[in-house]
Amino acid sequence: MKIVLIGKGGQVGRELVGSLAAIGDVAAFDRAGADLERPDDLSALLRRERPEVVVNAAAYTAVDKAESEPDRARIVNELAVGALAHAAADLGATLVHYSTDYVFDGTNPSRYVETDEPHPLSVYGATKLGGERAVAAAGCRHWVFRTTWVYASHGHNFIRTMLRLGRERDSLRVVDDQFGVPTSARLIAEVTAACIGRLATGSPLASGVYHLAPHGETTWCRFARAILAAAREQGVPLRCPPENVVGIGTADYPLPARRPANSRLDTTKLETALNIRLPEWQDDVPAVVAALVAEPPS
Repeated sequence: MKIVLIGKGGQVGRELVGSLAAIGDVAAFDRAGADLERPDDLSALLRRERPEVVVNAAAYTAVDKAESEPDRARIVNELAVGALAHAAADLGATLVHYSTDYVFDGTNPSRYVETDEPHPLSVYGATKLGGERAVAAAGCRHWVFRTTWVYASHGHNFIRTMLRLGRERDSLRVVDDQFGVPTSARLIAEVTAACIGRLATGSPLASGVYHLAPHGETTWCRFARAILAAAREQGVPLRCPPENVVGIGTADYPLPARRPANSRLDTTKLETALNIRLPEWQDDVPAVVAALVAEPPS
């Protein structure tokens, strides 16, 4: 099976390189080889490679910067995704694309299901929703995985930031009124590979949107405490112990882009389709913390 992976250098992309290699012949591209800011070039790339599956792990993810760069965010998250989807349709290929909890406004008191009406609060969320709709309109077989609070042992993410600040400061103030589910890039890559593997068995998932996140829930503040607790258990010298992470409100930490207060995603649809149970959100945190604290000093 020929698979084209776009965005191999990102958090999810780096995990996908290994996961996809076990199930197919992977041609993986970074921004130099597949630049989503140049949508017109993407069709030529896919025509040349002629894949059976296209996995797009690239995106404009600078949530706050997108508020001042809406056109750039739209090109990457919407127009380029539409170009990939139309090219996939022309080739009869399956497109895998990743979206976000930010398509919702967070006012739902329960977990969001795939059929809940999106209402993004930010440019980033609006452009990611535009990408979802462009995929659906293209008519190719597709799986759009909405995920939330992604982290990995590489790239810039919340765990890396908390470990750095935990070494530098005596206490931390972290938002405690936004609820979500931290999701490891490793889990996203493993589920993606499982879904693609089903193509070879003749029992693929139906096209559509699926929510992909672990079980449980937390806040950014409680997530920070869990990160520092894992670091302490591994002997990391911390100036800020978990007990010194203080919860604050969203209003106390203003940012250019509004965040949903509730980012919890219901994953029943995906678990039923794959006949699996996704793990708890805490399961991957210690391994990622261990990998990050083992990095040589920069």
